[in-house]
Amino acid sequence: MSKSVALHAALASVLALGVVANPVLAADDKGKEKCYGVAKKGANDCASANGSHSCAGQAKMDNDPNEWKFVAAGTCEKMGGKTMAPGK
Repeated sequence: MSKSVALHAALASVLALGVVANPVLAADDKGKEKCYGVAKKGANDCASANGSHSCAGQAKMDNDPNEWKFVAAGTCEKMGGKTMAPGK
């Protein structure tokens, strides 16, 4: 198998995984809201509000106001968080 064919096959596999994974993530988020300031160190759900990183699991400290986590709708403020990113 040539390097080009192998590269195309690997790229197609990665793209296919993204297509399969996205609907599952979207289904899990129903009935939930983003809650800023409640994520524990290493337990945030996605990119930080201030752009310090772009991935889940990279929060550097507990309860950073720029980090968010999905929580059940209506529970964020009861947990001490905010539904809006800082500065918005």
